[in-house]
Amino acid sequence: MRIVFFLLETFFFFLVAAALLRAWMNHLRINMSGQPGRFAIAVTDWLVAPLRRVLPRSLAQSRIDWGSLGAAVLLSLAFGVLWWLLAASLSAAPGSAAGVVTIVFTMAVRLLVRTLLQGLMILLIGYAILSWVQPQSPVMGTLDRLCAPILRPVRRVVPLIGGVDLSVLVVIILLQVGLMLLG
Repeated sequence: MRIVFFLLETFFFFLVAAALLRAWMNHLRINMSGQPGRFAIAVTDWLVAPLRRVLPRSLAQSRIDWGSLGAAVLLSLAFGVLWWLLAASLSAAPGSAAGVVTIVFTMAVRLLVRTLLQGLMILLIGYAILSWVQPQSPVMGTLDRLCAPILRPVRRVVPLIGGVDLSVLVVIILLQVGLMLLG
């Protein structure tokens, strides 16, 4: 049964990560016609497009992509419900309504935060590897724009050491600590 839980979590991780990436790219005004924008749109448009239609005009035209963020939250809640249904099918003990809501909400928040932290880590690792191996890569510009707002505050504090920027390493360590605290 652990395999089923793993597959469920992995499936929802990719959906939530794509929705969060889409929201981040739209917030930074990165062109969505290239990669990874096209991928994020292809994976999430089935949910984001209807959400954008029902959003109030002030939210739909805001700098924040509420449609994509709403999709990430809804997908996380769907994960929490499916996780609870699977867990409840294994357990004979009935749960109270408040207990069920608490479990579903907790699982949804954990998935959302874990996806955010791991997604940032993946972006930063890709950024670090490409900056060393192929700094002139076409995707490097997009990765730089995605990572720069996260790295900028750390770069102000952590100096270059021997000409090497360790800010990516510092942020990855902080993200890893966050994941450890999440459990």
